[in-house]
Amino acid sequence: MIFRLHPDSCEFPPAELAEEDGLLAIEGDLSTQRLLRAYSQGIFPWYSEDTPILWYSPHERFVLFPDEIKISKSMRQVIRSGKFSVTEDKAFERVIKACASAARKNQPGTWILDEIQEAYINLHELGHAHSIEVWFDNELAGGLYGVKHNNVFCGESMFSTISNASKTALAWLCLNKGYQLIDCQVHTEHLESMGARFISRAEYMQHLNKLPELLS
Repeated sequence: MIFRLHPDSCEFPPAELAEEDGLLAIEGDLSTQRLLRAYSQGIFPWYSEDTPILWYSPHERFVLFPDEIKISKSMRQVIRSGKFSVTEDKAFERVIKACASAARKNQPGTWILDEIQEAYINLHELGHAHSIEVWFDNELAGGLYGVKHNNVFCGESMFSTISNASKTALAWLCLNKGYQLIDCQVHTEHLESMGARFISRAEYMQHLNKLPELLS
């Protein structure tokens, strides 16, 4: 059953009631309050300009455990070479716009519409969404962005204009930020080759609801 969200409430139906493809609800809005409520329940928006807002919660989650990341020998050499420099939250708006304009295999357009960009820029300004930027000769060559909830990084999209730039961003995220889990949302062969795999929604929610350990 697909639920229609009430415009005056940020409540979502139980994620377990999602359709087989993960579609749970339609409509609503992209307010900060609704987006944060969605991510806290393992729900995310994914739609195109010719559909209403669609909210998904897959029964299986495609995720990457940072300590399971597979970095090839050649990729390790790229990282050690210093070819790229990496920053965090230095160019969020540029990253999300680059992700929106990046060409995707078997995707004629983008789901990162102007309203999506505005909503996630607002999340970033409030400290909930973050970007990793990869630079080559002082030019933005790749990166990724996503939403942080507890100790899980919910990845939204990545882009690359130079070979290995997006892989560098993901490797840096896994090796330097101490996240328990990277939520990849949608399966790709590229991410699978780097160690991402499916887990059940129940296991995913256990990680999502676990608070980060406090430093002593």
